[in-house]
Amino acid sequence: MIRYLIYLGCLVFLGGCSSPSKGGLSIFPSSNALSHPAACLRKQSSAPESIGRELDKRVAEPYLVEPGDVLLVQPASLESPVRLPGDQIVLPDGTIQLGRFGRLQVAGKTVEQIESEVNEQIRRAIPEAGHILVRLATRDSKVFYVLGEVNAPGAFPLRGRETVLDAILAAGGTNSCAARQKIILTRPTPPNSCRIVLPVDLVAIIQEGDTTTNYQIRAGDRIFVPAKSLWDELCAPFDRICEKPALCCGSYENQPTTYTAPTEPLKAPPTPAILQPVPQSTTPTLVPAR
Repeated sequence: MIRYLIYLGCLVFLGGCSSPSKGGLSIFPSSNALSHPAACLRKQSSAPESIGRELDKRVAEPYLVEPGDVLLVQPASLESPVRLPGDQIVLPDGTIQLGRFGRLQVAGKTVEQIESEVNEQIRRAIPEAGHILVRLATRDSKVFYVLGEVNAPGAFPLRGRETVLDAILAAGGTNSCAARQKIILTRPTPPNSCRIVLPVDLVAIIQEGDTTTNYQIRAGDRIFVPAKSLWDELCAPFDRICEKPALCCGSYENQPTTYTAPTEPLKAPPTPAILQPVPQSTTPTLVPAR
């Protein structure tokens, strides 16, 4: 019996998501394992007050143009003597080419600042040029990343409205080896500063509609989906048994913990009466004379 138990333990140890290729309880390191510093930060970090969520989305800071973006530069009036290339791709050195008007450094500036500098540079050559419009055509420089146990990891363009759920769906969703209750959202921070590592409960987001951890995505965010360990696989059926039930209304403390039967029996609703048409008599009614 002991020998059979040992064999069974080896099969569980080597099978499924806990195999050496997937990590888990193994002598081999896992490529998608949650690191110890990240796990500690996940428990200790708190969401910033300004962070947006699915039902409370926030507008981003002013957009700064970076290499990879495309600007549309054109005169406001068709009668303007200025002729410019329409699409201006921001080059890796942060400049755009204005034809015979030369180059202009635009990286790290807002669209309004670029428009002001473009008009100033063109008016030096042609005072009667009129107003030049600058618009942002594409925003390829702003991306977010989804990595780990997802079907299509990679970098994805940021549109501005995405949440954690949108980001994971853009990556093809999680696979069967994902630890869906240990997902983290990491927000980039400067060197030697506090780190922002936020926990994401994908099960609560999808199955309960809980938007607490369905954060709004910002440029540069990293979503990491770790792999399940052997302990996660063995304890998966019992993970959420001891958690508080979802809130229905008010606070959790005001919710009854047990069901209380009504003191009076429930009464069945009254049956609506069916009106029958009154038959009309065909014989005249005789009224006696006084």
